[in-house]
Amino acid sequence: MLLEIITPEKKVFSNQVDQVTLPSSTGEITVLAHHVPLLTEINPGEITIKTGGKVDHLVSGKGFAEITGEKVSVLIDLAETESSLDEKKIEEAKARAEEALKQKHALSEEEYAAAAAALQNTLAQLRFVRRHHSHSKNVGESEP
Repeated sequence: MLLEIITPEKKVFSNQVDQVTLPSSTGEITVLAHHVPLLTEINPGEITIKTGGKVDHLVSGKGFAEITGEKVSVLIDLAETESSLDEKKIEEAKARAEEALKQKHALSEEEYAAAAAALQNTLAQLRFVRRHHSHSKNVGESEP
C-alpha cells in the first residue's frame, strides 16, 4: 500500500509499505493493505513503518490520517526522524513552552493553544529520542 506523510513544510515520506502503525486519538492502530476506509485523528507520538524486513520510526505531531484500501495519507504538523532530533534543543523548546503556559493571563486563546500544542510535540519528541537513544546505545554493547 502507498503511505504518504505530509507536514506543512514538505512531503516527508511517500513509498509503498507493508504496514504502518499510527498513534491515533483512540490508541495505536496498525494498518495493512486492504484496511477498511477510515479517517482518524493523529496524536503526538511515534509512527512505525515496516517494509520488507526494514523498520523505520518517526516522531509525529497532531493531525489526521485518511486510510483507504490501498493508501494511507497522514497530514501532521510534525514528522521527524531520530537523526534529525537534538535532545538539548528539544529540552529548551519544552522549557519555552512551559514558561509560555505559565503566562496564561497574558496570552490570547490562540497563543495559549499554540504553546500547549508545542509542549505536546516536544514531550513526544523527548519520549521518542530517549527511547531510541537507549535502544541504539544497547545494540553494540556486549554482555560481560
